[in-house]
Amino acid sequence: MLLRGVNDDEAVPLLRFAVDNGYELRFIEQMPLDAQHGWERSEMITAGEIMVRLRESFDLTPDPTERGGAPAERWLVDGGPAVVGVIASVTRPFCGACDRTRLTADGQVRSCLFARTETDLRAMLRSGSTDAEIADTWRHAMWGKLAGHGIDDPDFLQPDRPMSAIGG
Repeated sequence: MLLRGVNDDEAVPLLRFAVDNGYELRFIEQMPLDAQHGWERSEMITAGEIMVRLRESFDLTPDPTERGGAPAERWLVDGGPAVVGVIASVTRPFCGACDRTRLTADGQVRSCLFARTETDLRAMLRSGSTDAEIADTWRHAMWGKLAGHGIDDPDFLQPDRPMSAIGG
């Protein structure tokens, strides 16, 4: 994650290091999942800004591989085989293709990083629920995913849990 005024000048050297060492780097936009609830959209470095900076030194072309539910848009670096990913979860949400859920360390299923509700599997485990019952509950939580996270909605509320408590 690039932070304005902190490390926003390091995108190109980071990608150069990754390419030189055979790593596949991912950049991600800063998301409203901070413990202080101090996230400001105007302060984040967008995927578009990241791409502008990277394109100053690299030729980036879309990776022809199907993205599916993966969060990163992937780009071939200088024709490949090196690849870089950019996750634009704020400015270009991919909610419609997302097929992910998260299980927190305390047994809660989250259907979205930005969900305000969770499904308690820990209580089910402790009360002797069957594997089938737990699987059905998890499936129900997944099928209940909202169509989008709503960050651009004026009524958007940041989740109570920060990213470190969600498991990301």
